[in-house]
Amino acid sequence: MLSNPSQVLIRNLDYVENDNVLVLNHEADDLAKQLLESAASVTSLALDFNHYLKLNATKAAKLECHFGHQLPQELSDKQFDTVIVYFPKAKALSGYLFQLAAQHLKAQGQLLVVGENKGGIKSLPKLAPDYFSKPIKRDNARHCLLFSSILTAPATKLNIADWTSQYQLATPQGELTICNTVGTFSDKKLDAGTELLLAHLPKLHGKVLDFGCGAGVISAALLKSQPELQIDCIDINAMALLSCKLTLEANGMSANVYPSDGFTHIKAKFDGIISNPPFHDGLNATTDIAKDFVKYSALQLNTGGYWQIVANRHLPYADTIAHYFGQFDVPAENNKYKLYTCHK
Repeated sequence: MLSNPSQVLIRNLDYVENDNVLVLNHEADDLAKQLLESAASVTSLALDFNHYLKLNATKAAKLECHFGHQLPQELSDKQFDTVIVYFPKAKALSGYLFQLAAQHLKAQGQLLVVGENKGGIKSLPKLAPDYFSKPIKRDNARHCLLFSSILTAPATKLNIADWTSQYQLATPQGELTICNTVGTFSDKKLDAGTELLLAHLPKLHGKVLDFGCGAGVISAALLKSQPELQIDCIDINAMALLSCKLTLEANGMSANVYPSDGFTHIKAKFDGIISNPPFHDGLNATTDIAKDFVKYSALQLNTGGYWQIVANRHLPYADTIAHYFGQFDVPAENNKYKLYTCHK
C-alpha cells in the first residue's frame, strides 16, 4: 500500500522518464521500485531503518537501497538526473535534505519534492535554497502537493558539522556535551522522563543496551558514572544514530552504535537494559509496540540482569511486565512518569 505522497508520485511518472533517480527520506512502501516503470534506475536513501528494510525486501534490478544520513562513501560523488525528496515531518530537516539532493544532482538536474499538506509542504517555496529555481507546483492530490525545481548553481559542499548543534547538559552523573544533528529531537535540557530515569540509575555491570538511544544522553550518563560498561546503542533513525555517535565522541566515550527495528537486529544478550522507550501517545500501535518491547527485553536479558525503563504513567506497562518478568518495582514516579525495574 503506497502512502499518499507516494500515490501522488505514481501519478507523475512522466517526470522521471528514462532518468537515473535518487529518492531521499522515502516512506514505508515500495514506491522506489515502482518508479522503475518509467525511470532508468533508482537509488534510495532511507533515514528510517524500518522504511529501508521494507523497500530492501522487494529486490529489483536497477534498484539500490541504502540506510543512513548520507549515501555510502563509494557513492558520495554519484550524480543523478532527478532527486526526489519526501518533505520531512521535522521541517528543520528539509534544508539538510535539499543540500544533500544538490550534492547528487547533475547541473540543471531536477528536484521533485512531495509531502502532505498538514506536514508543511506548502512552505516549500520559502524554504528552497537559492541554488534551486523557484519551486513550481505540479500536482495537488491525496491532501498532498508535488513541486519541481531545477538545480541552477552548485551548492556548498555538505558538512555535517553545519547541521549539528552542541550544548552542555547537567545530569545527576555530571555535565555532558550533547550533539544534536538536525531532525533529532532535543530541547537542550533533560526531559522529565529521562531526568527521572537518570536520577535513579542503578549500578550495572557487563553489557548494557540503550534501547532508542536518541542523541545518546542515557548512554553518555551511564559511561560518565560507570566507564567500564560495554554499551550497545540502538535506534531506528539515522540522524539519531549520528547524534549518538557524535555525543559519545565529544565526551571521549565509545559504544557500539547501530540501527535495529525493535529487537530484530540485536544478536547479543545483555546484563542490563535501560531505556526511555520511544513510544508516543496517540499512536494506534503504542500498546502492541510496548508489549513487544517488554517481551523481547525479557528474552534478551541474561539471568541476573537488570531492566529499567521510564514510561508515561498511563501507558499499559504493568500487566505486560508482570506477565513476562513476574515481579517488578516502581522505585520512583511523578505526575507524568513511572520508573519500572525488574531483576531476571
